Amino acid sequence: MKYLTMNNGLKIPQLGTGTNTFGKENNQFSGKITYDTKELSSAISLGYRLIDTAIYYRNEAVIGKAVKESGIDRSEFFITSKIPQDKSFIETDELVKYYVEQSLKALDLGYIDLYLIHFPLESNEENLRVWRILETYVDQGLIKSIGVSNFNEDQLAYIIKHARIKPVLNQFQSYPGKHQQSLIDFCKSHQIIPEAYQSLAKLDANIKDKLIEIAKPYHKTWSQVVLNYQVSEKLVVIPKSHNKEHQHENIDIFDFELSQKDIKAIKNM
Repeated sequence: MKYLTMNNGLKIPQLGTGTNTFGKENNQFSGKITYDTKELSSAISLGYRLIDTAIYYRNEAVIGKAVKESGIDRSEFFITSKIPQDKSFIETDELVKYYVEQSLKALDLGYIDLYLIHFPLESNEENLRVWRILETYVDQGLIKSIGVSNFNEDQLAYIIKHARIKPVLNQFQSYPGKHQQSLIDFCKSHQIIPEAYQSLAKLDANIKDKLIEIAKPYHKTWSQVVLNYQVSEKLVVIPKSHNKEHQHENIDIFDFELSQKDIKAIKNM
């Protein structure tokens, strides 16, 4: 596993797993919570330690259960969760505190490594209000690091300018064909780590064909090439799979190096 050092000095694995359909009936996002940990236990056995969840996913307790069942020391894991932008979660300071504490209670792991605002709120001022509450949980040691998700450059710049604690990370959609390169560059220029989600889910068929050709000399799959590219570009990636073979494929990306020509070709897609 490779790691990046965040702007607060703490380290984050560069590859982890999404979980938005884990522990749910029929692997459906809106499915009933089953508390089945088999998919996550499979990922943990393969070496995944960065686990990404959210209040929206309703499965924080499933993630906490899987971590405890693993028998691996809590300190080996990096757990991310997120507070939604809906008014029912953030309209008052008391609501924000209540739901942060519900996340801590549901995960039941002592602390959360990284807590994000899942989507931007109605205004920069509202983002900052919620952010300042999250800062108090960092002060208490209950949350180790805080960041944002789906924020654009303007929204991120406002937090950077006015916050006491700088965001360590911005999580957003990024994949060949929709790299969001300017946002990646903006994050890096401010020592904020870009984290890609849906790295593999929405690729155009023509782009996928090009990636298949790039992958052949490396004896890798197109998806491994995408993840390797993103890791080489200093992004964190969180691909998700319920299938152990695919989970293994997704984490088996650290034994090859793309040529500069191939990196440039992917970046220009």
